[in-house]
Amino acid sequence: MNSPRCRFCHTPLRYSFVNLGVSPLANSYIKKEQLQQMEPFYPLHAYVCEACFLVQLPEMKSSEHIFSDYAYFSSYSQSWLDHAREYTELMIDRFRLDSSTQVIEIASNDGYLLQYFKAKEIPVLGVEPARNVAKVAQDAGISTIVKFFGVQTAMELASESKTADLMLGNNVLAHVPDLNDFVKGFKILLKPQGIITMEFPHLMRLIEENQFDTIYHEHYSYFSFHTARTVFAEHGFTIFDVEEIDTHGGSLRIYACHTGDTSKPVHDRVSDLLETEQAAGMKTLKFYRTFSKNVKETKRAILEFMIDAKKEGKTLVGYGAPAKANTLLNYCGIGTDFIEYTVDRSPHKQGHFLPGSHIPIYHPDKITETRPDCVIILPWNLKEEIMEQMSHIRRWGGQFVVLIPHVRLCP
Repeated sequence: MNSPRCRFCHTPLRYSFVNLGVSPLANSYIKKEQLQQMEPFYPLHAYVCEACFLVQLPEMKSSEHIFSDYAYFSSYSQSWLDHAREYTELMIDRFRLDSSTQVIEIASNDGYLLQYFKAKEIPVLGVEPARNVAKVAQDAGISTIVKFFGVQTAMELASESKTADLMLGNNVLAHVPDLNDFVKGFKILLKPQGIITMEFPHLMRLIEENQFDTIYHEHYSYFSFHTARTVFAEHGFTIFDVEEIDTHGGSLRIYACHTGDTSKPVHDRVSDLLETEQAAGMKTLKFYRTFSKNVKETKRAILEFMIDAKKEGKTLVGYGAPAKANTLLNYCGIGTDFIEYTVDRSPHKQGHFLPGSHIPIYHPDKITETRPDCVIILPWNLKEEIMEQMSHIRRWGGQFVVLIPHVRLCP
């Protein structure tokens, strides 16, 4: 078998970032009638490119296979809706968007964000590959096309004069196997004075806070600011601003424009963050090669906590059925022998089972019915929202637990 190559610069991938064994596709939730069928598992081994320092997974299944029918609907998280609304207000104010401007969102999901622009009478268009998710947006009156984004889709839209004053993509950059084709599409569709914003988890935070569970097959790439800037520069874009935001355990929001657009001066935050990453060692292989050791130590600590809890006769259940949970559970070998069930607000997941571990997913009311000792918050990035929603578990002495970056009980 040939060695995999970097999806950006095509350098052979010789250096391991972390090997998480084998795992099913993280969003392939199991129906009851599928429990007795063979379930495919794929290697979950991330590499770091020695040339551009892009951390990445080789493509195991095509994006068409993974995303054409999708289980993730953005609108079921109130904190994420709040984030989208605040983003909308910020963009309108900063870039003076109005009814004469066009907003295009790539991977627009169920219209969770574009609804806020539409409410301000700003023309919107969503591009979303998952037909079942796009239909929710379409039914809400949000113009959405069902396509994967890249050069071909961009050319089709440009031929219909659908060019953008603002193009955005929140948590989509990681999901793109053909990274160069994806960014080239922006070059075609963005107006000469247009703006791109992209949000994605910051690799520095992933490493520093041991967020190994955010590595799964649907996430092909993991970006430092340095690498993201290199990718966009290669395709004729200048990143003129960057913000560090709290979403998904610590993310970046980058602002980009055509390199020839001199109307947008480069903010000091760009050089400041580049210097921060440089000082941390993110342009050296040594920085990346310590991560695997920390992951193994965390796995042992998680299993130790669960073994001790079960020896004490405690009941453990989960809250949430996010993709990240499936990486953690399968890597650690945790099934119903430790976590009896999990719950999720999304009706699209209720009645199903987590892939690999086969832990059943119920409505959140199940927790009140069974009164468990410990509720393990699997989407740890939403722990404040979940603890507020489920605060009543404290009435019977129930405790919240998070496992990342390390095992801890939450007050």
